[in-house]
Amino acid sequence: MGAAFVFAGACQAAEPAKALTPQQQRMADCNKQAAGKSGDERKSFMSTCLKGENAAPATQQEKMKSCNADASKKSLKGDERKAFMSSCLRA
Repeated sequence: MGAAFVFAGACQAAEPAKALTPQQQRMADCNKQAAGKSGDERKSFMSTCLKGENAAPATQQEKMKSCNADASKKSLKGDERKAFMSSCLRA
């Protein structure tokens, strides 16, 4: 009887993993983005991330590309471009 139990457990372990639900996927993605944060900063980040409120690009490099493209579309130059980039990167 013990061998049947071991065999049944082995069959269960061999079952394919189920696909993550959208909420589980969001949790996994937010967890990856929260790497390096701790305490209240992490709690705050996870709360807004799980609500879907962090529409900003994930990395500083992506944010720079996005702001740069927006400034180019607006044909900004010189001080106007600097001011725009500064406020865009802070957002």
